[in-house]
Amino acid sequence: MGLAVGSAVLANAGKALAGQTASPERRSLDQLHKAAIAEGGRVIVYAGGDTPGQQDGTKKAFEKRFPGVVLDVVVDYSKFHEARIDNQIATKTLVPDIVQIQTLQNFPRWKKRGVLQPYKPIGWDKVYGAFKDSDGAYTGVFVDAFSNLVNSKLLPDQATWPREVKDYLRPEFKGKIVLTYPTDDDAVLFWFKQVVDKYGWDYVDALGKQEPIYVRGTQAPTDMVEAGQATVTFSTDGGLVPFPDTVSRFVLPMEDPFVAWPQQAAILKGAKHPEAAKLYLSWLLDKDTQTNVWYMWSVRTDIAPPEGYKPIWEYKNGDPTAFGKFLADRAAVESFRSQIGLYLGEAKGEPSPGHLGLHPDKALPH
Repeated sequence: MGLAVGSAVLANAGKALAGQTASPERRSLDQLHKAAIAEGGRVIVYAGGDTPGQQDGTKKAFEKRFPGVVLDVVVDYSKFHEARIDNQIATKTLVPDIVQIQTLQNFPRWKKRGVLQPYKPIGWDKVYGAFKDSDGAYTGVFVDAFSNLVNSKLLPDQATWPREVKDYLRPEFKGKIVLTYPTDDDAVLFWFKQVVDKYGWDYVDALGKQEPIYVRGTQAPTDMVEAGQATVTFSTDGGLVPFPDTVSRFVLPMEDPFVAWPQQAAILKGAKHPEAAKLYLSWLLDKDTQTNVWYMWSVRTDIAPPEGYKPIWEYKNGDPTAFGKFLADRAAVESFRSQIGLYLGEAKGEPSPGHLGLHPDKALPH
């Protein structure tokens, strides 16, 4: 009877914790900056990504804006960070203040367990409704999208650029497509799920015969297309406005699906630097950051996309909520992953972020 009562108390406490909500942040960025310095001047973010230095631009911009506060961004594949955080929580060895990853199915799960600290950053009210938790447990901080990336020096005629799915089956692209292993990245996997739903498994079989150059991580396709080591890819993102002095061009399809999603972030309960974490999230949602630091769509409804683009939630072939729904059905995800592996193989080679271990607190040397 004592055990039953105790279990009931713990269960109710967990429900109460999971149901916590937050009031919108009333302080300014400058006030948060002062609080972060008083706290110790550091914030640790576990960020989903592909290479140790992938978030260097974010780190530089943040530290320039907020002198005296160090931003340590630890980049790894989202699937490894989620396991790392689960293990740190289980062993009471939590390192990061913030988790910022693409495996969106974890955030409702973590909220239910009561391990997220609700927070509504400055600008939270302007975030598109479907991109945030109503209690402030987590919020989208930028929109990412995977679609066509083309080397415009190798393909100077825009009429030859691949836009639709079947364009990648053209003979001239044989051996010139770089492709992240879809079994290794859920966003790439979802690209294939949408394609198989529309065109069937014959398309995957035909694409495999195009002899793609397989890589781990989604940074390598960007780098290889830019360097001319591959001509095209659909397994990475790109600047809506081309980056200066680059030849890569990001191109959306007119009809076929592409993958878009809000990269979500949350403060972990028990974070050692909660004030700096609040500063970081509020800075990420700031209009200047959303406009000038991030290179794709904003999560805010009051920031227009670059000329030639619509708000991401207006694309019928790029529903930014579809990826999260796909990830939520883990049995279906794993079944589809196993089938794709039969056609295109399992991931080979070292992980592109390196081996970070159980408790990394800063980026690997790079």
